[in-house]
Amino acid sequence: MTENTGPIHRRIKSFVLRTGRMTDGQRRAYDINLAKLGLERENGMQDFATVFGREAPVVLEIGFGMGDSLAEMAMKNPEHDYIGVEVHTPGVGRLMYLVQEAGLNNVRTYCDDAVEVLAQCIPDNSLSRVQIYFPDPWHKTKHHKRRLIQLPFVEALRSKLKLGGVVHLATDWENYAEHMMAVMSDAEGYSNMAGEQNYSPRPDYRPITKFEKRGERLGHGVWDLLFSKTA
Repeated sequence: MTENTGPIHRRIKSFVLRTGRMTDGQRRAYDINLAKLGLERENGMQDFATVFGREAPVVLEIGFGMGDSLAEMAMKNPEHDYIGVEVHTPGVGRLMYLVQEAGLNNVRTYCDDAVEVLAQCIPDNSLSRVQIYFPDPWHKTKHHKRRLIQLPFVEALRSKLKLGGVVHLATDWENYAEHMMAVMSDAEGYSNMAGEQNYSPRPDYRPITKFEKRGERLGHGVWDLLFSKTA
């Protein structure tokens, strides 16, 4: 007799896993540095002081792409420690290559699903900032349910931030910016650092990417949202 356990509900993912090829340099950096810089979800909750060998503000970046801006931030802000989460191995390989070239000690990375990493590996009240720059906008209306920035997700982010910690979002899709503003404004325990319904100027710590510069030349806007944890 087979037991009926009911329907299985799978979480709708906010990304499509695209395969890509690493350059030889990225592959070597990935292979050499994986043990040193790579973190594994299977290892569970992290103690950041142990991971980095010091006490410092910890910044989590979700979806760092090819890693250029994350590596630049880590280089320019050595007083901060950075954890990047990215599902695409070529991006992780590229970040490891950049970190190796710059001799950085304040970067670690997960090659994994950010939602799972957040739930299983990031302690509550441990992060100074969470940054999510130019996530997939899923611009078709029927795909909006796949957008990463949704109320349950930002509520989960808040539990991981220290009091006064910041969620920093950026997008070049106006519709997604409006969606982000609505979600963040509805979420409890956050305060818009630019004032109610206002977007923030780009902070100096966020580099302007090549992608962003190309968009500016084409007349595309960019919207930054900064919300701090108040409770």
